[in-house]
Amino acid sequence: MEKLKEQSNQIVSLPVSGMTCASCSGRIERGLSSLKGVKKANVNLATERATVEYDPRVLKKEGIIQAIEDLGYGVPKPVEEEKLSISIGGMTCAACVNRVEKTLKGIPGVSKAAVNLATEKATVHYQPGRLEKSELRKAVEHLGYEVRGFEEELADREQEARVREIRRQKRKFIFSAILSVAIFFSNMPEWFPWWPKFLQEHLVLFLCTTPVQFWAGWQFYRGFWSALKHGTSDMNTLIAMGTSAAYGYSAVVTFFPGLFRSYGLELSVYYDTSAMIITLILLGKMLEAIAKGHTSEAIKRLMGLRPKTARVIRGGEEMDMPVEEVQRGDVVVVRPGEKIPVDGMVLEGYSAVDESMLTGESVHVEKKPGDEVMGATINKTGFFKFRAMKVGRETALAQIIKLVEEAQGSKAPIQRLADRVASIFVPAVILISLATFVTWLIFDPSPSFTFALLNFVAVLIIACPCALGLATPTAIMVGTGRGAENGILIKSGESLETIHRVKTIVFDKTGTLTQGKPAVTDIAVNDGYQADQVLLWAASVEKGSEHPLGEAIVNAAKEKGLMLPPVEAFEAIPGHGVKGKIDGVPIILGNLKLMEECGVEVDKLRDQVEKLSSEGKTPMIVARNGRAAGILAVADTLKPNTREAVEALHRMGLEVIMITGDNERTAKAIASQSGIDRVLAEVLPWEKSQQVKKLQEEGKIVAMIGDGLNDAPALAQADVGIAIGTGTDVAMESSDVTLITGDLRAVIVAIQLSRRTIRTIKQNLFWAFIYNILGIPIAAGILYPFWGILLNPMIASAAMAMSSVSVVSNSLRLRRFRPQV
Repeated sequence: MEKLKEQSNQIVSLPVSGMTCASCSGRIERGLSSLKGVKKANVNLATERATVEYDPRVLKKEGIIQAIEDLGYGVPKPVEEEKLSISIGGMTCAACVNRVEKTLKGIPGVSKAAVNLATEKATVHYQPGRLEKSELRKAVEHLGYEVRGFEEELADREQEARVREIRRQKRKFIFSAILSVAIFFSNMPEWFPWWPKFLQEHLVLFLCTTPVQFWAGWQFYRGFWSALKHGTSDMNTLIAMGTSAAYGYSAVVTFFPGLFRSYGLELSVYYDTSAMIITLILLGKMLEAIAKGHTSEAIKRLMGLRPKTARVIRGGEEMDMPVEEVQRGDVVVVRPGEKIPVDGMVLEGYSAVDESMLTGESVHVEKKPGDEVMGATINKTGFFKFRAMKVGRETALAQIIKLVEEAQGSKAPIQRLADRVASIFVPAVILISLATFVTWLIFDPSPSFTFALLNFVAVLIIACPCALGLATPTAIMVGTGRGAENGILIKSGESLETIHRVKTIVFDKTGTLTQGKPAVTDIAVNDGYQADQVLLWAASVEKGSEHPLGEAIVNAAKEKGLMLPPVEAFEAIPGHGVKGKIDGVPIILGNLKLMEECGVEVDKLRDQVEKLSSEGKTPMIVARNGRAAGILAVADTLKPNTREAVEALHRMGLEVIMITGDNERTAKAIASQSGIDRVLAEVLPWEKSQQVKKLQEEGKIVAMIGDGLNDAPALAQADVGIAIGTGTDVAMESSDVTLITGDLRAVIVAIQLSRRTIRTIKQNLFWAFIYNILGIPIAAGILYPFWGILLNPMIASAAMAMSSVSVVSNSLRLRRFRPQV
């Protein structure tokens, strides 16, 4: 199926530096897509990452990196190293330090090691893929020293790079702002008559403007030159051309004033224009970088959930150790109020666990032996021990973080329009600006050159491809992050966009609408018998059975605290029921046919049997000593919030369908209980995907919701596959969305979040387009003939800087999304 990826392809996600606008991301994407062996390439301006699906038999990762660098952009080295601080006891002198340091440096996978005697700590840079922390511990202890513990410091280079970039932009902005204000005051003596006269000299203005132009604004020249070398253009091209025109003209006036006097031109300089443009754009870039940092706060919060230590039983003793040292199979002890360090299964003890940080569910979940627990959740009340089943990158939290990062790096189809516009945007703006210059030079009254120059600069500066490039990815980043915080893992921007268009929801029955395991729902008794008596006899004869219905009856008896007596002469009758003797008295449990064969009179119970059957339940008659004592009904019951979820979906205008392998009568009974209006019954597992395809052929946009292995093909076939997190790994792999909890109300939240995110993207794109559509003609002077209005280039630069910030800020409003269920 199209949705299932070819096994031979690999996907790599690379950080990319040097991108400034949608033109940059579009250029890299086109360059990567043209490489032989690349199946798909997405470049995300907001996350500054390129995600490439490629055939490793044709193309290597190094070739992808080289292609990006050949386009004039950088690929920072991935986070391959971790920095670890080891507390070491027993060191007494410099010789000890030297010995430990030398030993640590000699371990394969360690790139750097430094030992400090005063702090009794060793700082080690190592590659986690090649080396386990336990090896470091063994090496130090082998020398005869004590390892007191590890203090991990993850070297998050991307975050550090973002912080450094904000600091750099802030430093340049402050420097240029101080000089620009002075230049502005000097250029406006009629506004500021008290300003010192010597600062108004053209040469002084030139000296003040030059560092702003070529130090603070050097990044724009560097980007312009890089684009020029590759025969393209971007935002840097517009800024460099616009400010250079104002600066260059002013410099000529400063050093060659006679040239202008000979033509009778006014000796005006526009140093304030170029300096203020660069200053305001630096301000916008700084605010944009800060805002973009907020879009990934969901990931930071998820990472912050990771516990640091675990209490593990080894060699019969409890010991505290860094969570990274916990191994599969370890027995972990958790006390009240502590975070559960890794994923596992409860061995002994009982507690209530707060899983809200992963599932979004505020109700605490009870845990007993045999139940699964997830790392990063909080043990609230009891004490328990569990066996570690998944550690490190295998844990639920690690997988959630990975899925969210992948989704945030993906691209939604709605972005294609912006990408197409961005690819021709800058050349079009340059042509418009040149046309503006020529038009004003030819037709405008004196001073025509001044008007032509200022309007030329204003057109170049006001055009903003950045807003177009940030409109979609920033909203997707915040939307997918908010989904993760509500227990909804959306795997791509495309999935997020498709959900809001869904018109038909198809639910698998077993394990999705229902609990997935049968339970006793009704007990009806004949005259002279009691319900607990009937349940006791039924559970006793079923005690040795492995049939799911028998297990349901036994569990019901255990929940009531009934003591089951021993059974003699047990006999299973396949397809009908069981027989046995309790204290020598024969007990029969089974269907009507078995009762008739055994000569048991059931006329009084026949109507009750029919009624229970019509409700989709399985009735079983209990007979004692040849007389019918009562009926037990067993059914796979609906989940608590199923009906509420279905009703909410109906209110949203969606068609809800149930698909099941059950017979028509049972299926309709379940559908009636849950409020579903259409049933596809008696569908074999391998036919589910065909049924979904038929619905699609009817013109429906279909979301399939399931949890089992047999749902995987249907999840892949659907326009949106939604897997229940309590289900199988295969179902979750085949889906586009995973609900961490089994609560079907999360489907409503996913749709609401998708609709809100797409609405935000459309708002962003509207303002990005309308800003450029209106701004460029106004900058060109279209209002001048009617109202005498011209746009000052400094105002244009402020508007350009704020357009990107406004788009990112609008996306950040998604952080306030609250589910309405």
